[in-house]
Amino acid sequence: MCGMNVRRLPDIAGQVAAGGHQIGNHTYSHPNLSFKSRAFIDHEFTETQKIIQFETGVTPMLLRAPYGFRWMGMREVQHRLSLLSVMWTVAGFDWRWPAVRIARHVLSHCAPGAIVCLHDGRGVKTYPDIRATLAAVRYIVPRLKDNGYAFETVSGVLSLE
Repeated sequence: MCGMNVRRLPDIAGQVAAGGHQIGNHTYSHPNLSFKSRAFIDHEFTETQKIIQFETGVTPMLLRAPYGFRWMGMREVQHRLSLLSVMWTVAGFDWRWPAVRIARHVLSHCAPGAIVCLHDGRGVKTYPDIRATLAAVRYIVPRLKDNGYAFETVSGVLSLE
């Protein structure tokens, strides 16, 4: 979760936590961390950690760098906040593609243990258009279940639970 979105929509963040979903730290404002200072990176993750803890009662154990770009300074903050950096094995490109293409791509690239990257918004936009993502998920989930897949938290997939 991005801290800015959690601060703006604390009830939704709380519902996600109450639903048993694992929450990860995805920075405060979803910046590209390349060429950012250590202090900037530290603030992005530390502030988000505090906001998520306050609004949901959950302490994130995972982080994902926006755009998948890790930069100098992340290692120190990651260690200090006890966060495990997790990437993905299948990116849905849901910020760019229509639902049919998202679904086709995800389904053709899933394998046991896959971590699928889809988005609940577009960065930190107030009213993102996520219709394509929602339509793709409504198509993807039943087909994966029909093929014997189960859905787990990232910690479950990585055997951290």
